[in-house]
Amino acid sequence: MNVAKVEAGGVDIAVVSSSEVLIGDVQSALDFIATVRYETDCDRIVLNQSNVSDSFFDLKTRLAGEVLQKFINYQVKLALVGDFSVYTSQSLKDFIYECNHGNDFLFMPTEQQAIEKLSTLK
Repeated sequence: MNVAKVEAGGVDIAVVSSSEVLIGDVQSALDFIATVRYETDCDRIVLNQSNVSDSFFDLKTRLAGEVLQKFINYQVKLALVGDFSVYTSQSLKDFIYECNHGNDFLFMPTEQQAIEKLSTLK
């Protein structure tokens, strides 16, 4: 896992890249949060969609909700970057829509858009 720290709008944001799945279950999400916060002292993170288990995007597994709750509990904001149009579930589309209108968890098409959006959140 590689972590780069960028500054945007006076806010530090961790941009994480990896060739492997970093969030596959609730425990790996907690480990991810702890590692990134320890290494960068950032509470805003950009992560690629490919670094999250496919089961996250199947809302029946409840993984998305459980992971989202951990990020909220630890006051860490996350922007997932990728092409989410490949998922056909209306429930997932609604989940993405609601998240993108909130302040904690975002689904963005590009890394630059994710950084810009995270830098403006309260």
